[in-house]
Amino acid sequence: MPSREAQGRLKVGRPIAIIDIGSNSVRLVAYEGITRAPTPIYNEKVLCGLGRHVATTGRLDDDAVERALRALARFRVLCETMDVSKVFVLATAAARDATNGPAFLKAAAAACGQKVQLLSGAQEAAFSAYGVVSGFYDPDGLVGDLGGGSLELVDVKGASVGEGVTMPLGGLALQDLSGGSLKKAQKIVRAALERQTEQLEHLRGRTFYAVGGTWRALARLHQASRDYPLHVMHAYTIKPDDGLDFLQLVERVDARTLKDIESVSEARRPLLAYGAIVLEEILRLGQPKEVAISALGVREGLLYDKLAPETRALDPLLSAAGDLNLLRSRSARHGEELWDWTCRFFETVGLPETENDKRLRHAACLLADIGWRAHPDYRGEQSLNLLAYGAFSGIDHPGRAYLALSIFFRHEGLSPDKVSSRIKTLAGIKLMERARILAALMRIAYPVSVAMEGILPRTPLVARGQQAVLQLPGDLKELASDRLVGRVRALGKLLDLEPRIEIV
Repeated sequence: MPSREAQGRLKVGRPIAIIDIGSNSVRLVAYEGITRAPTPIYNEKVLCGLGRHVATTGRLDDDAVERALRALARFRVLCETMDVSKVFVLATAAARDATNGPAFLKAAAAACGQKVQLLSGAQEAAFSAYGVVSGFYDPDGLVGDLGGGSLELVDVKGASVGEGVTMPLGGLALQDLSGGSLKKAQKIVRAALERQTEQLEHLRGRTFYAVGGTWRALARLHQASRDYPLHVMHAYTIKPDDGLDFLQLVERVDARTLKDIESVSEARRPLLAYGAIVLEEILRLGQPKEVAISALGVREGLLYDKLAPETRALDPLLSAAGDLNLLRSRSARHGEELWDWTCRFFETVGLPETENDKRLRHAACLLADIGWRAHPDYRGEQSLNLLAYGAFSGIDHPGRAYLALSIFFRHEGLSPDKVSSRIKTLAGIKLMERARILAALMRIAYPVSVAMEGILPRTPLVARGQQAVLQLPGDLKELASDRLVGRVRALGKLLDLEPRIEIV
């Protein structure tokens, strides 16, 4: 009998958890472990509104405090149930600015049974930036983390993080300071941001990385208004002109009339217009080339900060793909061999690749066999959905489409007519064709290797002159069936090469 012990998680020790006590929400996220691509195993938030009225009264609301303490007591039990090894508890702007903040923090520590770390504005900005560094491939721009009480801005370039600034421009703070007037809120935002000209001048022509629940909610509504095909928030991008039109619409109309408003909690809906005002002013003053939504922020930044330097240097996409390969494929080593095998072909055929092209192909090779347990008729479809919507970071949406299409075509054949035009459009012509070429290679590799390690290094596929040549050693010559010849012919058709199987 097989072992009945669950093996759906990586063997990286006991889970760790972060409790984030924010101005609007209190959230618990438990992760598999402290890894380069941390995967949440549990995520729960409670919208408490701790920061409501702090800007004018200077105090945390008593009802909000009570809700937060109840949530923290519940989170304590959940962490014990999950056998969490370490709990990090962070508090931000509301507790930092309120006169009764120290008393609340003492009660919060008692409720969750953990020491609470009160972040300064600079620390909050740094962790937000680390979250973006951990979740984007070679980021370059300005990170903006909008919470209920504050907005943090900090420059990022690659793995380098600048000094951050913090301003009281969170949704709850603006609602409070403006007395509910959007015109007054706009004046407050404009005046505050105009004092940050040095930060915003460096944003011109770069990316603005938007962190925070209100901005994610706006992005979700923007996707719905554009009938966007991929409902994933992380790395969703918005061009400034389109963004300004949409933000102005949010500011003008009743939120209840917006398409897909049901996906936004009622407690957050009143803050949408304030978040739109802040983002609109950043776009006007900073003139970025695009807005990229980040699903990773302070919590993931804290985990990134705990990593050893050599682990930080790892690629987050390849780390996540390697983890899934280990958990779901028939032979984890085969995925790396497939990568090496396709590298040799790409080198001999002379197909140019950027560094990003290579890492996407590497990830696709690691993920090529994760759908093998599905019914054969649905392996392509299930793999496409799993990869398009998977919890990956370090990849943009066209890259997601490429991964999904590569493995779909591997299972379903190379005809582009078999897949939705919307995901093909998302990938673009170049990545679409690269996905078909990689799938054609996989459709040769798997009948030869049967997804087992040790075979592909002995059976190279190379381009030689005008031929695509698959080399088989003598002890594997019986594999040269009509089916395999047909697979090599299909690859040759894509690249205008003659197929050949050579016994060596």
